[in-house]
Amino acid sequence: MNRRDGRGPGDLRPLSMELHAAEYAEGSCLIGAGGTRILCTASIQDSVPEWRAPSGKGWVTAEYGMLPRATHTRGSRERNGPKGRTQEIQRLIGRSLRSVMDLGALGPRTIILDCDVLQADGGTRTASITGGAVALALACKRLQSSGQVERNPMREMVAAVSAGILGGAPILDLDYSEDSAAQVDLNLVMTEGGKLVEIQGTAEGEPFTTDELQELLALGIHGTRDLIRAQKAVLET
Repeated sequence: MNRRDGRGPGDLRPLSMELHAAEYAEGSCLIGAGGTRILCTASIQDSVPEWRAPSGKGWVTAEYGMLPRATHTRGSRERNGPKGRTQEIQRLIGRSLRSVMDLGALGPRTIILDCDVLQADGGTRTASITGGAVALALACKRLQSSGQVERNPMREMVAAVSAGILGGAPILDLDYSEDSAAQVDLNLVMTEGGKLVEIQGTAEGEPFTTDELQELLALGIHGTRDLIRAQKAVLET
């Protein structure tokens, strides 16, 4: 099928990752995926939530927000706390990043990932995970290089991407125009070792078949592998 931006069905959007985009954060990454741009920062605190303290282990959590003009019309700030969709995305980002952490090696510390959407053109939750993992990797490397931890508490990278069915055809990494018209929308989170963290798939119209699901999974696995290669490449620069 012909996509609006000329990509093939299995192509990612143009990807960029700028390290150290926020000077004062222990780790930061400004990620761009097509028209979507998100600033991901990692902040280290030398304490854990009270309920976590008896374990002696650390914690990784995430906050997500969209700036008022991240979209075509101005949205209101969530001044009274995150709404349902925001809470769901925050939990997804946190789960995804914790899946690759050795929280015992982190010790009694909390790493908070803030993912602030500067511009949204679809895939903000998946880009937040991919960029957030890079920011987290930088923060963990800083802990290790400063001697605060004996070994790197981040075991491997993790990334996420969307796939969907549009006009009867499976496609990878949907932008907003594609996502808003897709018959099926799926988000996939996968670790560097090839293990799945989460799959979120929904039929927006007609139900989809198991064969179509397998096609979407194959696209998503291909996409996350490419993203992880890009993460590792930028971290090695």
